[in-house]
Amino acid sequence: MTKRTWFITGVSTGFGRELAQQLLKAGDKVVGTVRDLDKVKDLIEAYPDSFDGQTLDVTDVAAVKRVVDSAFSRHARIDVVISNAGYGLFGAAEELSDSEIDKIIATNLTGSIQLFRASIPHLRSQGGGRIIQLSSYGGQVAFPGNSLYHATKWGIEGFAESVAQEVAAFGIGVTIVEPGGARTEFRYGSAKVANLMPIYDDTPTHAFLKMLDPKNGLAVGDPARMAARIIESVEIEPAPLRMVLGSQALQSTIDTLKKRIGGFEAQTELAASTDFPPNE
Repeated sequence: MTKRTWFITGVSTGFGRELAQQLLKAGDKVVGTVRDLDKVKDLIEAYPDSFDGQTLDVTDVAAVKRVVDSAFSRHARIDVVISNAGYGLFGAAEELSDSEIDKIIATNLTGSIQLFRASIPHLRSQGGGRIIQLSSYGGQVAFPGNSLYHATKWGIEGFAESVAQEVAAFGIGVTIVEPGGARTEFRYGSAKVANLMPIYDDTPTHAFLKMLDPKNGLAVGDPARMAARIIESVEIEPAPLRMVLGSQALQSTIDTLKKRIGGFEAQTELAASTDFPPNE
């Protein structure tokens, strides 16, 4: 495979960490961002010539642009930008605080949008490249107790799909990655839970509590295999718009979309009833 330079947000844990480790081991260069460089001290020491660790909180819009501009300046060319930083927030809509809502939107949605915006001028100037947005099959399928997480993932998927059409003429490909459940810190460490209300305890809304407890069984997704498929995707031309990782995630997505399409098709007469009659 061609040696490349990658820019990846959130490389301290989860998919970001797995991606960085596999790429560095293969001889690629990685600009990896974290909020605390101590968490990637091992990568800095092990790969002094190929790992460029940078401090970044993606909720800081000015910092996103500054770090991206600096990275492209130092490395001349960055082939792939991976928007990975993000986290899960669980709880019913009314259980969430204003600050919890603001923070997850700033991180998962606005942070990713600003990374795209900061990267596109550089990718366009160098004649192309690839942007990969880590989403989730939760960007297509919705579950109770995940409303704000879904809001960010559905939002970033709409944004990325639109931008993919805007930048295709410049040789920039965009891929939305939709993993299913995986054995990462996302589910078993970094997930945030709202201040829960007992009224929801016996409803589907709090079913996520069972999922977050590893005692009830681990997710089937292998982060290493998922990361490998993400890396391999940059060899595909044209860039795949969406890539679902995990058999359960794919089946759930297909089932959900079939049901959604059926609901739309049932509205054929209703939709047509609001049109002007022909020749009017």
